[in-house]
Amino acid sequence: MTSNPVIAEVTRGGIVESRHRGSFAVCDASGRVVAASGDIVSPIYPRSSFKAFQCLPLIESGAAEHFGFTDEEIALCCASHNGEPEHVRVAASMLAKAGNSEAQYECGSHWPHERKDVIDLGRKGEEPRAIHNNCSGKHAGMLALARHLGVTATDYVKQAHPVQQAVAGVIARFCDVDVAAAPVGIDGCSVPTWALPLRNMALGFARLAAPGCAAGQRIIQAVRAHPMMIEGRQGSDSLVMAAVPRLFLKCGAEAVYCGAVPHAGLGFALKVDDGSRRAAQVAVANLLKSLDVWTDIERAMLSKFAHATLKNWRGTKVGEIRPT
Repeated sequence: MTSNPVIAEVTRGGIVESRHRGSFAVCDASGRVVAASGDIVSPIYPRSSFKAFQCLPLIESGAAEHFGFTDEEIALCCASHNGEPEHVRVAASMLAKAGNSEAQYECGSHWPHERKDVIDLGRKGEEPRAIHNNCSGKHAGMLALARHLGVTATDYVKQAHPVQQAVAGVIARFCDVDVAAAPVGIDGCSVPTWALPLRNMALGFARLAAPGCAAGQRIIQAVRAHPMMIEGRQGSDSLVMAAVPRLFLKCGAEAVYCGAVPHAGLGFALKVDDGSRRAAQVAVANLLKSLDVWTDIERAMLSKFAHATLKNWRGTKVGEIRPT
C-alpha cells in the first residue's frame, strides 16, 4: 500500500506537516469501475462500514417486520452510535420487542463518546453498560434475528453461528466474493469481519442501493429518516447525511468509508492506509463532491466537509486538513 497516492494532508504554519496515503473505488451495480485510485484489489477489513450488510439478514428474513421494528430501530442496527440517551432508548426498545435482554449482549461495554453523556452517567453513579456500546443497535438486531430463526442466542458473535453465517452469505452475494476463502478477523464488538477488496466493497453498496433490492431500500429509507441514529448529534456521518439526504455512507475503524449514491446507482469504498479517520473524512467528502451526480446545493454542502480547520486549545487557527 506504500504506492497508494496521498489523498489528504495536514498543514501547519503554511507547510504540510502530515501526509495520508489511501485508495478508493467507485462502482456501479454491474461492477464497472467508474473512478478509482490506488490499490483496490488487496483485501482490507471494512469494519463498521459494513453494518448495513450485517442488518440485511434481519430485513430479508422478515424478522424486522415480525418484531415491528421502526425506521429509527433499523437505522440503529446500522449505527456506530455515541451512546447518547436516544440511542440507549432505541436499543432497549429493540431488545424488548424481540423478547431479549441486555444480559444477552456479547459486545462488551464502553463509555459514551460525548463528554456530556459520560458526566451524566457519572453523576448518577452509573457505570457504562453493553447497551452504551456503539454497536448495541446492531447486536440487538442480531439477537432478534437469532430469536426469529429459532436458534440459541448464546455465542451469536461466533463465525459458525447461524446469525454470522447469514451475514457471510449476504456479503458473498452482494460483493461477489468467496467469503470462505477471505481473511477473517474479530471486530471491536466481537463479531467476525471479513476482508475484501475496495472494488468489491463498492460493488456491494451499489447493489444494496439498487431499486430492485427491497431490503436495501428499507435500510436506506430508515437511515434517511433518522441520520442521528447512525452516530449522534456531533457525529460526522450523521451530519453529512443530514446535510445531503440523498447520500448513504458509513465509516469503519481504521479509516474506512463505504456507502452509496442511490439516485446515481453508485457504490463507493475508501481506505486511508494509516488509519486516520480525520483524513478519511475529508478525502471521502472530496471524492463524493467530484462525482457529477449532485445538485449545486448538494455539492456545496459536501465541499464544507471536504476540509477541516485545526485549532489549538485557545481556539487559534493553526492549520487545516485538506484533500489532495
